[in-house]
Amino acid sequence: MPSLALLFSSFVIVSSALSPCALADGVGPEEARRLRDEVREMFYHAFDGYMQHAFPLDELRPLTCTGEDSLGGYALTLIDSLDTLALLGDREHFTTSVEWISKNLRFDINKTVSVFETTIRILGGLLSAHLIASDHATGMKIQSYNDELLHLAEDLAQRLLPVFDTPTGIPYGSINLLHGVDENESKITSTAGGGTLTLEFGVLSRLTKNPIYELVTKNAVRGIWARRSKINLVGAHINVFTGEWTQKDAGIGTSIDSFYEYLLKAYLLFGDEEYLFIFQEAYKAAMQYLYHDPWYVEVNMNSANTVWPLFNSLQAFWPGLQVLAGDIDPAIRTHAAFFSVWKRYGFTPEGFNLATSRVQKGQTSYPLRPELIESTYWLFKATRDPRYLDAGRDMIASLQYGAKCPCGYCHIVDVESHKQEDHMESFFLAETVKYLWLLFDSAVESDNIVEKGPYKYIFSTEGHLLPATPEISLVHEHCSYFGSFCKPKGEDKSETFGNIEDNQDKNGTQSRPGRGATSFSSMLETHGSFSSMGLIKGFCPGLTHSQKFGISYMDKTDASNNEDESSDQQEIRIVRTDPVVTVLNQNTKKSLTQDEDTNPHNLNEDEQNITNEKEVQDTVLDS
Repeated sequence: MPSLALLFSSFVIVSSALSPCALADGVGPEEARRLRDEVREMFYHAFDGYMQHAFPLDELRPLTCTGEDSLGGYALTLIDSLDTLALLGDREHFTTSVEWISKNLRFDINKTVSVFETTIRILGGLLSAHLIASDHATGMKIQSYNDELLHLAEDLAQRLLPVFDTPTGIPYGSINLLHGVDENESKITSTAGGGTLTLEFGVLSRLTKNPIYELVTKNAVRGIWARRSKINLVGAHINVFTGEWTQKDAGIGTSIDSFYEYLLKAYLLFGDEEYLFIFQEAYKAAMQYLYHDPWYVEVNMNSANTVWPLFNSLQAFWPGLQVLAGDIDPAIRTHAAFFSVWKRYGFTPEGFNLATSRVQKGQTSYPLRPELIESTYWLFKATRDPRYLDAGRDMIASLQYGAKCPCGYCHIVDVESHKQEDHMESFFLAETVKYLWLLFDSAVESDNIVEKGPYKYIFSTEGHLLPATPEISLVHEHCSYFGSFCKPKGEDKSETFGNIEDNQDKNGTQSRPGRGATSFSSMLETHGSFSSMGLIKGFCPGLTHSQKFGISYMDKTDASNNEDESSDQQEIRIVRTDPVVTVLNQNTKKSLTQDEDTNPHNLNEDEQNITNEKEVQDTVLDS
């Protein structure tokens, strides 16, 4: 069998031949306006189809013009569409939708729902719409609105909280909104499902002044990261009780993707360096072990041996995330490779085998996913290269001629035959058409709330707009970590959070034995006094990152041999690439170009001091 390197090289040649640069006629300003208007029409074709034929059911069946309940039976598509209506400046539909939801939506229902999907679609949709509807500065304030969506969001979050009551702090995957976690509920969850809740729950904490939502989701991230492999990779599925990995395939796509995404975005929105630190370590490992320029593969999280030489459609968000991380060059190459697959079939299949250069059997569908369009938008904002407008034009053509149905847009069952399926996910209106519209609107004079509004916005993994308002983005609060303590005067001990063993740091500060993830019940008991439990300004003197954050890698067999080794300090450099502001680790390029051996006993690689710069408050994405 030919080597992976040879296979990758041969497919790069095919990718180059199909790259967006090969398009003959570039998109000019007038065509950009026309395409923007066409995308608006696409949105209303699908939105009106949903409202006329499916509402208040969850989702539209666009071939038969009927509806179905697919998640919880609470008008999912309407809630998911709220901030897109606001983005389009549709005050009438936005107002009537918010008013209907305020009066009719209830969560005391006997429905078992996905925690991940409910959080990113429903909770995120409610919070984003609340922040728009309650603020004069957005230009979409509803005069009669009285925080009804915020109250609904808090009620929903309270119903989701019991999923975090696990020994690891990593949540169950599902819960019944009326009865709680079923006794037979699976103890296996995905890394993305457990680690992609921080933005929505964190925003809710800041709006309600109740820290518990932010605490439990940060604890979940710590629970996952503390169980990473020695080479800083995480697997796809984990047991929330034992912390054992049940699927050890590491990648940037299915079951893991948005874990990486929310690490960086939580830092950008909240200004919390703990998330940035974890992201830097995770990103470095991903680029070292998963990246085969320009593709990404899945590997065993412990050995880094290739498991799947597969382009997974969910990987397509990665170039956009790299834009936010300031790593533009590999993002450009990877996007070109991913887009070559779209050009080949008219859509991206769920799986494309890099070894055979064919669609992966059983992964032939395109369910209207937004990820490649999302990355196209971010790369255009970062580079202003017209090739991305050309790519967007091709994507519109594919959707219009291949996916358009009588009442909306259909899933594509097979990207080779373009056979349609009678289903339209809510994220088509929340993300797919939103990013397409933003792509072309940003190419002309724009006055939408993202480009010209009063705030900088972070997009959730469902494409919901989360503004960096002073109430949410406390950019000067850089070290407010539950369980992190500075050494009190006259005492010689510090308390840490997480799974770390007894050791002494280089300044002689003694840390307590690791106590595992803080229990859910103890959090509930103490969150009322949270403000006095170790909130500190700046960084604790004398403590390493692992001691501050309690997220060192812990291997049971090697724990007794663990030695405290410090690595060179790293400095965070603020990089401005107009109109996108990004954060870049100055040592990242070196780590991606050097093939260094991994020392399995160097368990304290996260002893690194992140230096704050004065302008750190400007590192939130400038949209």
